[in-house]
Amino acid sequence: MKHLKLITLAFVVVFATACKNDTKTTLDTDNKEILPPPPPPPPTAPINADKQLTINLSPKSDSNVEGSISFTEKDGVVTMNGIIIGLEEGEHAIHIHEKADCSSADGKSSGGHWNPTAQPHGAWGDATGYHRGDIGNFTTGTDGTATVSKTTDQWCIGCGDATKDILGKAVIVHIGVDDLKSQPSGAAGARVGCAGIIE
Repeated sequence: MKHLKLITLAFVVVFATACKNDTKTTLDTDNKEILPPPPPPPPTAPINADKQLTINLSPKSDSNVEGSISFTEKDGVVTMNGIIIGLEEGEHAIHIHEKADCSSADGKSSGGHWNPTAQPHGAWGDATGYHRGDIGNFTTGTDGTATVSKTTDQWCIGCGDATKDILGKAVIVHIGVDDLKSQPSGAAGARVGCAGIIE
């Protein structure tokens, strides 16, 4: 009986040792440990994710102006595209104003031009200065329809940079032409369309 217990104990020790050896890391021919390859890194969000929003113009100052404007950001560049209807044939001004508030009948609740860099009003890119909201003028056709577009790296959508972020601002369409020199807003006349830039 004693011999049987010793044999059983020896079997258990051998079995346990064998199992332990099975869990050891594989060794190469030089008896060095072969490590498993590291796991792949977790996926990360792209740095330059696309952002897009579309806003609708509402008529102001007893006008019939309507339309929609979209903003798309990709790789740090914002593109604005819009269609505007209800204006007389000819040139009209369009700007970004400082507040996304279109509650007043005349659109003046949107405040003045968005000008976070404290520059004089002027043509976009003018060496003497211009507002970040100085988009400029566009032309309406005989059918009362106009298209507007602009692309710039001086805007962003929700980036948090106070000198570039257009969220919380408003697009304003004016009845007249921006002369690109009169201070502080180009003498463009009444505000006839307004859309808050909000998500």
